[in-house]
Amino acid sequence: MILAAGQGTRVRPLTKDLPKPMVPILGKPVMEYLIEHMARHGVREIMVNVAYHHRKIEHYFGDGSRWGVEIGYSYEGVLDHGDILPRPRGSAGGMRHIQDFSGFFDETTLVLCGDALIDLDIGAAVREHKEKGAVASVVALEVPRDQAQYYGMVLSDKNGHVESFQEKPRPEEAKSTLASTGIYLMEPSVVDLIPSGQNFDIGSQLFPMLVEQKLPFYVQNRFFNWIDIGRVSDYWSVLQRVLRGEVAHMNMPGREVRPGVWVGLNTRIDWDHVSIEGPVYIGSSVKIEPGARIVGPAWIGHGSHIRAGASVTRCVLFDYTRIGQDMAFAEMIVSPDYCVDNRGGTVYRGDDNCKLRWSDARA
Repeated sequence: MILAAGQGTRVRPLTKDLPKPMVPILGKPVMEYLIEHMARHGVREIMVNVAYHHRKIEHYFGDGSRWGVEIGYSYEGVLDHGDILPRPRGSAGGMRHIQDFSGFFDETTLVLCGDALIDLDIGAAVREHKEKGAVASVVALEVPRDQAQYYGMVLSDKNGHVESFQEKPRPEEAKSTLASTGIYLMEPSVVDLIPSGQNFDIGSQLFPMLVEQKLPFYVQNRFFNWIDIGRVSDYWSVLQRVLRGEVAHMNMPGREVRPGVWVGLNTRIDWDHVSIEGPVYIGSSVKIEPGARIVGPAWIGHGSHIRAGASVTRCVLFDYTRIGQDMAFAEMIVSPDYCVDNRGGTVYRGDDNCKLRWSDARA
């Protein structure tokens, strides 16, 4: 079960016109990497709950056959006076809605959010879950105590039996350094505990219920890569790591024409009069004028245009972005309409208070 019905408010403006699982990394939606990973581990049936911009997810992934899996969708919303309005049911409520409709959750189920990159050994996690006789397991990772304020922290006894949670505590108040990754294993009996027809959340409502009832609910402290895209600054950091080749199964597309420089088809670049320091990916139909400079890690989306004298340093340019002549952009995410720095500060094109100039390359 992939949870994909949220608005992604913490990563706006990236999610202004996209559902969060469709935010691109190396030109592919983040959720595609999840599906590829699950397929490698033998997962074949995947339900996705959707709401905001749901058609963009459904049209891209279709029935899942491209990845060797079968994908189904559960839309959460209503038709109100002719308008289709998204109304998410909560992470647990969405599962109960599916169960009431078809009884889909009839065996051990992996539940995860559609907005993180992982390389979890799913088989090992399932084995531990079954060996402990758990009805539910939450997969966790050790994080530095000063990062506890960004996560839901899991408290357990020495056997891993979950005792309580702390939601984003201040570092000095954190009672644990185990952060929930939003990856869960559940038995059908747990889904049966979720009330029907209600908004219900896994972390804040279902899991406390399991603790209160003293059910066999365990935390798994596993070592794996979990790259959460909870904030815009996380997204920029993730892309920097990916471009440096630090994340498995995420290979640079295109053709490597120089060490650390990959290009797509139909690019127009005066290689003798530009400066490009990798790792850099330059998408198809990109135009880079003489005197421009790119310093990686950087991603230049297809159809983009970097004008003469401009510099792009450790940036991500979304498709069809034009960088103005002699402009200097550093550590930013730039789209044709807005620009976000690596801390999440956003300015929009045409803002008179912003000295940077960029536009839509299609204009």
